[in-house]
Amino acid sequence: MSQQGYVAAPPYSQSQPGIGGFSAGFGSPNSSLHYGHYGDSNSSCSAPQPGVSKSTVPFGSSAPVGPPPPGTHQFSQTNFQNGPSTPGQQPHRFQGPPPPSNTGPSYPSYSHQSQPAYPNTASASSTTQLATQLNSMQINSYGPGTTPSSRVSSGHPAPFQGPQLPPPTQQQIALPPGSQVPPPANNVNGLCAQSSLPPMARQDGIPGPVPPNPNLQQLSGQPPGPGYHPQQANYGPQMAGSQLSYPGAFPGGPAQLVGPQQKKLDPDSIPSPIQVIENDKASKGGQIYATNMRGQVPPLVTTDCVIQDQGHASPRYIRCTTYCFPSSSDMAKQARIPLAAVIQPFAVVPPNETPLYVVNHGETGPIRCNRCKAYMCPFMQFIEGGRRYQCGFCNCINDVPPFFFQHLDHIGRRVDHYERPELSLGSYEYLATLDYCRNNKPPKPPAYIFMIDVSYRNINSGLVKLICDELKTLLDKLPREEQEESSAIRVGFVTYNKVLHFFNVKSSLAQPQMMVVSDVGEVFVPLLDGFLVNFQESRSVVINLLDQIPEMFADTNESETIFAPVIQAGMEALKAAECAGKLFIFHSSLPTAEAPGKLRNRDDKKLLNTDKEKVFSTLTRDCVANGCCVNLFLFPNQYVDVASMGLVTMYTGGTLYKYNNFQLDADSPQFLTDLRKDVGKKTGFDAIMRVRTSTGFRATDFFGAIYMNNTTDVEMAAVDCDKAVTVEFKHDDKLNEDSGALIQCAVLYTSISGQRRLRIHNIGLNCSSQLADVYKTCETDALINFFAKSAFKAILSQPLKTVREILVTQTAHMLACYRKNCAGPSAVSQLILPDAMKVLPVYMNCLLKSCVLVGRPEIPTDERAYHRQLVLSMGVADTQLFFYPQLLPLHSLDLKSDTVPAAVRCSEERLSDGGVFLLANGLSMFLWLGVSAPPELIQGLFNVPSFAHISTEATSLPDLDNPFSKKLKSILQHIQSQKPYTMKLMIVKQREQPEMLFRQFLVEDKSIYGGASYVDFLCCVHKEICQLLS
Repeated sequence: MSQQGYVAAPPYSQSQPGIGGFSAGFGSPNSSLHYGHYGDSNSSCSAPQPGVSKSTVPFGSSAPVGPPPPGTHQFSQTNFQNGPSTPGQQPHRFQGPPPPSNTGPSYPSYSHQSQPAYPNTASASSTTQLATQLNSMQINSYGPGTTPSSRVSSGHPAPFQGPQLPPPTQQQIALPPGSQVPPPANNVNGLCAQSSLPPMARQDGIPGPVPPNPNLQQLSGQPPGPGYHPQQANYGPQMAGSQLSYPGAFPGGPAQLVGPQQKKLDPDSIPSPIQVIENDKASKGGQIYATNMRGQVPPLVTTDCVIQDQGHASPRYIRCTTYCFPSSSDMAKQARIPLAAVIQPFAVVPPNETPLYVVNHGETGPIRCNRCKAYMCPFMQFIEGGRRYQCGFCNCINDVPPFFFQHLDHIGRRVDHYERPELSLGSYEYLATLDYCRNNKPPKPPAYIFMIDVSYRNINSGLVKLICDELKTLLDKLPREEQEESSAIRVGFVTYNKVLHFFNVKSSLAQPQMMVVSDVGEVFVPLLDGFLVNFQESRSVVINLLDQIPEMFADTNESETIFAPVIQAGMEALKAAECAGKLFIFHSSLPTAEAPGKLRNRDDKKLLNTDKEKVFSTLTRDCVANGCCVNLFLFPNQYVDVASMGLVTMYTGGTLYKYNNFQLDADSPQFLTDLRKDVGKKTGFDAIMRVRTSTGFRATDFFGAIYMNNTTDVEMAAVDCDKAVTVEFKHDDKLNEDSGALIQCAVLYTSISGQRRLRIHNIGLNCSSQLADVYKTCETDALINFFAKSAFKAILSQPLKTVREILVTQTAHMLACYRKNCAGPSAVSQLILPDAMKVLPVYMNCLLKSCVLVGRPEIPTDERAYHRQLVLSMGVADTQLFFYPQLLPLHSLDLKSDTVPAAVRCSEERLSDGGVFLLANGLSMFLWLGVSAPPELIQGLFNVPSFAHISTEATSLPDLDNPFSKKLKSILQHIQSQKPYTMKLMIVKQREQPEMLFRQFLVEDKSIYGGASYVDFLCCVHKEICQLLS
């Protein structure tokens, strides 16, 4: 199989001394199918002996010799209005001095927390002095003199169009020259092997309740403080030159705890993701966002607003890492901001927004530029009285076809501009002609084939009966076009263990017929007529079959299963029927039966280049070529080699679901909800996507659940509403500031009714020769989506340690470049963060702590492979929640209003003994109960008298008729409705064993696997920046 799908990730593609030159990006093409470094010796970590600190570990461990360059840390926020913008891109992303490192990562074990991390370098007095300074600054506490920008603007809802940008204000974090900063990330894999807090403060972050901030609620229009310009789209509070100083190294040994009580660094003084989210909601929530300007920055993914397409694609479809591209490649190399777009072509549009219009030009088909083949869109300029048009992408002059001719008005715009979606909207669809169809024949409607593993375990657990019972009702809900009465999708059924059973369910039969294929080496389809049927026509035969399957195999004792031949059989059936479609495979164990693709329990947890991979790669290629998408529902109770089994699913645009140790009672609701959602999803089949750009830059790399045979065509056997493709761009010339950077994404696909269509999304970005403009319009959530995908792709071909180092170096480079080129004069060691990127460090630290990038032997290989696969196809909203979970204080629910309580930061500090908190990250959901939670609240939720009576076995809340229970149920439902995967609820009681699992999601704290706390990571990044700037 051509490995184009895994081709080198440009972020990591330039060779660089010291990081083992990445010639072809993170690894050569043929390494693409090797799940290399999941847990090999290189990336697994050994815990140091108690008391031994390793000098190579970035954040905890002995401080560097000698102070860092004098100066301080600064958080500068450039105001961030919807000005022009564009994804940044850096052709040579890694040319800075590589971190000198060759030591293996090391993590302390969880119990060594009491070890002092540093020798006693910082004196107690300087720490106290710093903390005092800090507290007097009132950073983030909106005391006199600072006003959160959202307050300024919410009094007068600002128009989103405003291009005028107020002068940048800066917020600074000062690290005094003498203070010790943790050493640089030489060994980023051991990120912060030991937290650098004093022993008593080291549990998980900094203890001590944080007083609630009374001013956060006042978001009404108040006059701005001195020195402020009202800002409509400013992300985060403006701090007029406030300095945030904090000790770079926290006091080390116990000796320092003698004497006056130490003041500890207040976590409220470093940028808060929650604050940024809330400010954006306050300034843009509930408003109309019109896409009528090139390069404007959209509201954050967490902000609810109504989007009006006025010429550029909605941010639901396309989000960029920056909305203003640097005009030259040199500038891009300097900033190292990845220039990328996250494209979710089939994103769901809420009912209050207009669905896409379908344009039908009949026999002639869509109008396209003769030279670059771009489709007619708002970026085309009509000239010569409307007889010709100039392409916005390649500047070629084309004739307007006679049927499309229209006169121009006094400003040179066509008279029918607003009547034609392709001239006035950013997104629309074209009906495709036969030239766009396979073999120039109109496609048939897609088919769904349900393939059920009927081995001993699945029959015994009741899973097979559960699936069959569900399908009886589910098949009535197959997706259909709005105007159609019933679905055009045909269905087929296969069961399997060591052999395959096909069923003939033709409507004229009285009973279904079974045909067995035992030659699994050369799979063929034993019947054509009667295998794929219309459910409404064959309803009685299908229902009959679904009743019979559990009984038919009730006495089976066959425990071995096949897997690759099952996919092969489904693909061959779709090929024979000449239609695209989806396979729904329900499978539970490692396929150990003698057959192609047989897997064994790999002790070394490495994929070696054996025949088995060749089986899966050939299968992948054939599935994509025939428009066969594979959805896999796994029910493992031990290792099943997700890396290999999930391969075909990933490359065909399918979805992987995994239910560990499936229990019928506890897990059925989660599985059935996932199945219902998946069957009902709006999906495009047999799709091919092409991304075109205006002159001066081009798409170079693609990340997602995609397959690529060449460098430009992204092939997807199917693409649904939750799948996103992240595209990276590079300069090949200078960009023109007047014409900007234009992107057109075209997806050719077959609809659920069997229509061949083209879905077009257009977006225009600005270009600038000023770095400040590029930084001003960055979008952190999109940057994290890009970094996660490029790193997760890279780990197949690079040592884990290298990948982690690159992420830290990259973060430091982006911030150092801003500090050097865009920030006002300040002491050398100020950490200055651009306003649009001020929460980049916390999100980057969350990414580094994800189980995929933490090389710990305790984390099961299957779990890492599963998470890796999920993230690779996620959109921006999903990665945002996945890396920084939502933590809601339920004890402060206001039952009288419809509002949900504002989230709090993901740290143990924010929990309270008397509180009840809900945590969700899109895959898991926890209800955490404090030991002294109010009894009336416990009664209202669980219908039991006290904390001690609550059972943590339950995976759902009882249905109770009281306001609190109803309100919580509606919140759970709302969170759930916005995410592709159903989250199983886990009830966690404070100070009980399961709390350990819950704590891994408190991402601002030090993790049990040795990941740094947010404070420590900020120190580490600052240290790297200081080194880059010196």
